[in-house]
Amino acid sequence: MALDHIQITNEKTGKKFTVMFNPEEYSLNKDNNFASQAIPGLTSPLLQFVHGNLRTLDMELLFDTFETQEDVRDKTLQITDLLTIDSDLHTPPVLNVTWGSLDFRCVLAKAQQKFIKFFGDGRPARARLTVTFNEYLDADTQVKAANLQTADFTKLHIVKQGDTLSSIAGQYYEDVAKWRAIALANEIVDPRAITTGQEIRIPSLPFIDAATGVVTQ
Repeated sequence: MALDHIQITNEKTGKKFTVMFNPEEYSLNKDNNFASQAIPGLTSPLLQFVHGNLRTLDMELLFDTFETQEDVRDKTLQITDLLTIDSDLHTPPVLNVTWGSLDFRCVLAKAQQKFIKFFGDGRPARARLTVTFNEYLDADTQVKAANLQTADFTKLHIVKQGDTLSSIAGQYYEDVAKWRAIALANEIVDPRAITTGQEIRIPSLPFIDAATGVVTQ
């Protein structure tokens, strides 16, 4: 049985678009960011996990309207228009790209068009689109995921009423004295000046202050 064509759905409007031809392949990419800090006397820098980067989906799509004598740009516009900022959301639309077992919630980050066949009047009849989709994770999803991680990993804390840096350090590190790592990671000068609802990054330990080289174990 032939594989269905890739379908791209606009989450807000529910509008669906099916590509003309499936790609021969696609690639899913993911990487992490690490900070390195050279410590005198050590044979190599210490690495600290900073954050994970977005997953991306890359593929090349073919469009061909030679038989129907249509301008192929009328077809490719359905893809490139997904880069347009929605006037209500003030951002390009959130999409779902589905194909077989692939189900990728994302936004279109990049679309490069290459026209490779033309009609006698100069209109393009065939095009290749190289597209990159960036995975879309809303803030609530990421905060919930961060709270499921252990204290060995960087996570995000939303300050609640009554929170102090010491109490937050006790919650994540089981040691109230390690509040300085949190203050340094968030450039908090006055540890008493945190507010309800503020987002604070909880770094993994050991934490290295890039400015002073001080290590918090």
